[in-house]
Amino acid sequence: MAWWKAWIEQEGVTVKSSSHFNPDPDAETLYKAMKGIGVGSQLLSHQAAVFTLPSSTLTSASPWGGHSRCIPAGTNEQAIIDVLTKRSNAQRQQIAKSFKAQFGKDLTETLKSELSGKFERLIVALMYLPYRYEAKELHDAMKGSRDDVSSFVDPGLALQDAQDLYAAGEKIRGTDEMKFITILCTRSATHLLRVKCTRNLHSYFAERLYYAMKGAGTRDGTLIRNIVSRSEIDLNLIKCHFKKMYGKTLSSMIMEDTSGDYKNALLSLVGSDP
Repeated sequence: MAWWKAWIEQEGVTVKSSSHFNPDPDAETLYKAMKGIGVGSQLLSHQAAVFTLPSSTLTSASPWGGHSRCIPAGTNEQAIIDVLTKRSNAQRQQIAKSFKAQFGKDLTETLKSELSGKFERLIVALMYLPYRYEAKELHDAMKGSRDDVSSFVDPGLALQDAQDLYAAGEKIRGTDEMKFITILCTRSATHLLRVKCTRNLHSYFAERLYYAMKGAGTRDGTLIRNIVSRSEIDLNLIKCHFKKMYGKTLSSMIMEDTSGDYKNALLSLVGSDP
């Protein structure tokens, strides 16, 4: 029943297309959030801070006995979060095209130049087309050699491999031999055993997210990759399994384990608790 499948998929997403979407004002908002639009009253209201400097350092006095000057307040991270975490990937691609047309700059490269750290990594991940993001993550994971050197098995990757192998072999006529070669030649024996045992999609992604944050330190790459890649597929369903399995919500664990703009962006993508 196609309508039932479509309903389930729609219920599962945490990031949906924005209604009445127009990429041009979104692109302008991002531009102002990162670069400003010049000094003046328009800039002052959103992008500048007013500082009072001693009159001895400047020639013209202000009504307060000092001298007022508009100083750009820097990057408005919250504005970036509000736009990019509340638009679908397809809409983000349209925003990027509008940004380039209006301001002659590549949006992703501009974001990279303005942001830093884990927040930058998360926001830039949102700008990839889904298949390109998956390809990048696979490439990064495969740098070097087969992962026999580590005893840790990524259950989400094992699950994805299981689905890919099924799609490449059993599900369709013929065989995608390249897919088999990629998986079977680059995964450890432990990993491949996990692929064989993989069963429940949402439970495994819930487990993956939990162990990305459990204990000392955070596996930020795993956390970002799963939230970004599943936010337009089934993250709501994963959140429900997360709560059943661990007795706490995904968002509460994110709040405990992350901070700042990085935390705010993750929470915006995850959405409300089940």
